[in-house]
Amino acid sequence: MAENCSHDCSSCSADCSSREKPDLKKKPHAMSDIRRVIAVVSGKGGVGKSMTCALLAAASQSKGYVTAVMDADITGPSIPKMFGMHERARGDELGIYPVVSQNGVQLMSMNLLLENEDDPVIWRGSLISGTVQQFWTDVIWSGVDYMFVDMPPGTGDVPLTLFQSIPLDGIIVVTTPQDLVGMIVSKAVKMAAMMNIPILGIVENMSYLTCPDCGRKINVFGESIADSVALEHGIPLVAKVPIDQTLTMAADKGTIEAEDTNNYLVDFFGKVDELLNEKK
Repeated sequence: MAENCSHDCSSCSADCSSREKPDLKKKPHAMSDIRRVIAVVSGKGGVGKSMTCALLAAASQSKGYVTAVMDADITGPSIPKMFGMHERARGDELGIYPVVSQNGVQLMSMNLLLENEDDPVIWRGSLISGTVQQFWTDVIWSGVDYMFVDMPPGTGDVPLTLFQSIPLDGIIVVTTPQDLVGMIVSKAVKMAAMMNIPILGIVENMSYLTCPDCGRKINVFGESIADSVALEHGIPLVAKVPIDQTLTMAADKGTIEAEDTNNYLVDFFGKVDELLNEKK
């Protein structure tokens, strides 16, 4: 820095360290090994974001990848229940250890730290953001090929903190067929673009219902908008997940890793994997 620096960069052309933007990215735990991190986001709640995140993790694990899920939805954690995990996470002087599902998916969620999993988390945003960051810095993630982050809905303080502090390889946006949701999805997509995070694709949840008698697809929430939203934003990957009692029952029973459920997003995960390999 020049000796006569006025600290007013707008009036100076010098290339000095004062111009450097601070790196807000947090380093993971020193004992962690994480190759890729993908955030699953939505512009609003109630579109099946956590379900999509769990299905993607199950699909990744079934393909032979070591997979993890960080449940960043602190006030509405549902990931452990979907995987049938109710035990508390343990820790020692080295750090916190994730709970491992029946099929080997590593999980960390607020519900794995509460004394009673149905206790509410009544915290302000700054405390929630700090806790989510600790899931990254204090948890020991072992040999993870793919980590999926179940983000809280919307574009508020916690998603912003995560986008800034965790090195994401990309995001997947979850939507439903309604036009209103499509508008809100656009907000999430634009936020990711502003943060320079690549958008890997859109998953349209509750896309249709298959009639059990005739097999006809019924558009319960109206015509699909996934293709048009993807085209509008230049996003090449689209998956459509139907309304299926098999999925809801699996989520309730904690058997989301069952083969008949994780197959829903196996093909989509394969496209994501292929895309990321091309970018290496």
